[in-house]
This record gives sequence, C-alpha cells and structure tokens, in this order.
Amino acid sequence: VLNMTALALYLARYVNGVAMRHSEVSRHLFPAYPINAITNGVHAVTWTSPSFARLYDRHIPEWRRDNLYLRYAVGIPLEEIQDAHAEAEAALLAEVERRTGRRLTPGVLTLAFARRAAAYKRADLLLTDPERLRRIAQQSGGLQVLYAGKAHPRDDDGKALIRRVFGIAALLGDAVPIVYLEEYDLALARLLCAGADVWLNTPQKPQEASGTSGMKAALNGVPSLSVLDGWWVEGHVEGVTGWAIGDSRPVSDPVAEAASLYHQLEAVIAPLFYHRPDDFLRVRRAAIALNGAFFNAQRMLDQYVRNAYVAE
Repeated sequence: VLNMTALALYLARYVNGVAMRHSEVSRHLFPAYPINAITNGVHAVTWTSPSFARLYDRHIPEWRRDNLYLRYAVGIPLEEIQDAHAEAEAALLAEVERRTGRRLTPGVLTLAFARRAAAYKRADLLLTDPERLRRIAQQSGGLQVLYAGKAHPRDDDGKALIRRVFGIAALLGDAVPIVYLEEYDLALARLLCAGADVWLNTPQKPQEASGTSGMKAALNGVPSLSVLDGWWVEGHVEGVTGWAIGDSRPVSDPVAEAASLYHQLEAVIAPLFYHRPDDFLRVRRAAIALNGAFFNAQRMLDQYVRNAYVAE
C-alpha cells in the first residue's frame, strides 16, 4: 500500500500547512517532521466585486498592484462603504430572484453559507433550533439566509445535509426566508461573497485546514461569523473583523457552538446591524483593512517564495 502523505513528507525539503492551526494539528499527526505554516490567500482582484473595486480605485488605486494597500481602507468614509455594499446586495438579490423566483428584502440582515456540502462543514448548525431562529428573526427586525453548495454524488451525508436545509426552510416559511441556490459556481460565489451581510462558517474542529470563502467575503466588507478553526483563528478579532462561534478549544462541542451561534446573532450582530448601523459599517471596513489586506494570494505567494522555495 502506497501512503502518499508519508511519501511526500519523506521526500520534501519543506513541509507546510495552509494555516497556522492546520500546521499545529499536522505536527501532532506527524511529530517526526518539521511542519511550518503558510496560510492560504485568495486573488484579490478576482474576488472583489465591481462596486468595491471602483471604491478602492478611487481611494487606494495602488491596491491592484499591491494588495497590502487595502490597509488604507480604514480611511474610506463609512457612507461609501454602505453604497458599495448596497450595490453588491442588489446584484445578489436580483440573481436570487432570477434563479428561484423568491424576492428577498433589501436591508434585512442576510447570512450566507456557501461551500461544498460535506458533513464536517455542518451546514445545518444554524438550523439546530428552528423555533429559536424564528424568534430571533421576529424580535430582531428580520433575518434571511442564503445557502449554496454541491455534494459529491457518492457523499450521502452531504446530500442529507442539503435535504435537511430544505426541510427546515419549508418549516420556517416566510418567518425566516431560507433559499438554497442550485448550480453553485464561481459567478454565483462572487455575488454571494459580496452581497451578503455576514459570512457564516461552521466547520467541525479541527477539520478545517484553512477555508477561503471568508477571505473572499472580507475583500467586499462582509465580516465572518465563524468557528475558530482554519484561517479564522488568525483573521478573527472579536467585534472588529467579525465574530467567533464557540471558544478556542481545539475540538468542537456542537451543543455549545449552536448556543454561541444563536447568542451572537440575537445579542450582538442583529442589534448592531439594526440599531447601530455605523458601528456595523466599521466592522465591514475593518474586515477589508485587516483581513482583505493580508489573506490574499499576493502575500501567500511571497511567503512561498521566501520561506519554501529560496530559503537557505
């Protein structure tokens, strides 16, 4: 039997995980090898929506050549951040209506969850207690949720997750509009990453090597609400770039994480979104300046060159 991981570790001069947490987990699995970390990044120009690209072109035109200039997004006026997001939101909701016939409401807190439908990604963690989700939506000012993602044809658990989302969506009806978008592809991903208000990520720790969808969202001022695994361990600054689900313990507690998710929505995010909109815009702006400026392919490739390919 050929063990490809063992072969690669034995022959490689340099070994790295794709996030700091991933390297920590890998060193426990393979203690005989030095395993470094180079955290993934996404191509900034590809994943920045047209409205935000125009915004950056006006205020920080160097961003296309050097993504680190996105740090200067801290100086962009909040009202311009809001205008750019409103345009991205309108494009997303128009596409949702075109694809499904469902007309969602602009200005309502919109969560997006879009990735492979794999069991460990736990697309249904948000739906653990449908009645509590209904109450949060009724008491906060409204909530709508967009899902997208395909399961492998032989992944029965992944397909079961999708069926569960459809079942809870039917149960909640118009109280919490939940739309599962079919035929998830790059074009739809760009719209979701830019037009949502909060990017939801609920992997079972410690199985998220890195994840990149939240990085794409951050380039468009969309903060993450995520389990502390993968890249989010590095990108998370509570209440500044987004919010954590659960604590920093290395293994998931599904009951505690579901409770934390509901608490963050009910007590922190919805009140901020509806009653302190300027503060919510500051979180958007910080997500760009702190996460968009760092979690990009330019920085990642520079680290590979410096640390992996030409290191002494």
